[in-house]
Amino acid sequence: MLFLQDLTQRIPIDAKRILTSPADCASYGYDASFGAYMPDLVIQPQSKEEVVEIMKVANEHHIPVYPRGQGTSLSGGPLPVQGGIVLDCSQWRDKLVIEPDDMVAIVSPGVLTAAINEKASEYGFMYPPDPSSAHVSTIGGNLAENAGGPRGLKYGVTKDYVLGLEVVTPEGKIVKTGGRTVKNVTGYDVTKLIVGSEGTLAIITEATLKLVPKPKASKTLLALFEDIVDAGKAISALLKNGIVPAKLELMDQASIVAVEAYESIGLPTDVDALLLIELDGHPAAIEEEILEVEQWCLEMNAREVTVAQTSEAAAELWKARKLVSPAIVRLKPTKISEDATVPRSKIPDMFAALKEIKETYQIDLVVFGHAGDGNLHPNIIADVRDREEMKRVEQAVAAIFKTAVDLGGTLSGEHGIGTMKAPFMEMEVGKDGLDLMKRIKQSWDPNNILNPGKIFPEKDQKLVLSNG
Repeated sequence: MLFLQDLTQRIPIDAKRILTSPADCASYGYDASFGAYMPDLVIQPQSKEEVVEIMKVANEHHIPVYPRGQGTSLSGGPLPVQGGIVLDCSQWRDKLVIEPDDMVAIVSPGVLTAAINEKASEYGFMYPPDPSSAHVSTIGGNLAENAGGPRGLKYGVTKDYVLGLEVVTPEGKIVKTGGRTVKNVTGYDVTKLIVGSEGTLAIITEATLKLVPKPKASKTLLALFEDIVDAGKAISALLKNGIVPAKLELMDQASIVAVEAYESIGLPTDVDALLLIELDGHPAAIEEEILEVEQWCLEMNAREVTVAQTSEAAAELWKARKLVSPAIVRLKPTKISEDATVPRSKIPDMFAALKEIKETYQIDLVVFGHAGDGNLHPNIIADVRDREEMKRVEQAVAAIFKTAVDLGGTLSGEHGIGTMKAPFMEMEVGKDGLDLMKRIKQSWDPNNILNPGKIFPEKDQKLVLSNG
């Protein structure tokens, strides 16, 4: 392999970190979405100097390079759709430094996201972004996808906590963006451009992240609703009346039933939906907000609102939310996880539309997720071996995306576009908007070697989930 010869001549990389066997390559050919593709080889870099040489040689030979973390992507972000090299950054964990005076963390791309928050906690700080995969996903992957999580409602998402980056361009140049100051308006905001670019513009080799003080206290409430649309109305009422919970999560009846069958938590299965609401901040302020939350939920026809009296009880409720994903796949083996997001005012409309889509296409649709910021997670459970069912699923997914965009929303709140949503990009950003993004990509990556086949749809590309 000429590429490999050139690379090893330029820089010595431990042979154990260059994987070429079919078995090794196959294990890097899939993620948590759909599709499997075989890379030609896998390289596990552990320094920016190695990445520089890899990108220089790949660019000279026009070999595709696919950056990858732990492969938890739900949109096909790291899939090597054109073969080439998978750049596995998951073992690159040498730096996790907390600078308490500046309230920043400086991290390598392979550091696990939860580890950042755990380390920051030792100093009295918090790293707020908390995707469900935080204990297994890398910060590099979270940066590439602009990951969110339950705390996004109050604290924002990954891009809101990135002060600076060190990256390697497709042509092998090291570029530093931003810095470690809270204010920085020097030139274009290249940092924000890279975060969420899904590895199509540059390889992230280091990040400087903003931390915030940990809240003094928190409380969790459980609100039960006979109608999921009323739950949506309650969410809107809370937010427009000045209550901004740290977390505001929804589970519909299907997800509640699945969780109780999976591991009995004690949730009522005869309600149409429930809301899990976490308030944090000063203890006195929390007690006042609890009364307001109860009032607004009851005004929106909540059957019951209760407050978890201990931290253990609260943890048990949040455990139920975490169990939804593993619980629902016990019913059928295939899970299509979407994250269409709508404006907060349109949450009730989206709930009503999802009910209609479920009936129209006769699919098993489970709704849960970060309802407080409109980032719903309509999950469809199916059996990929049932071609007729999967065709209906494809139609339902397209209907979900169209509904979200028609309501002023977006295709993706946190999972990214990747391969899964690329066919729908023009629906949201328009032909001219898509062309502008393509021109940005071309200016950064003239030879189109960095994560090609993502975000931008091929001609006549369609979402295909079935086998035939």
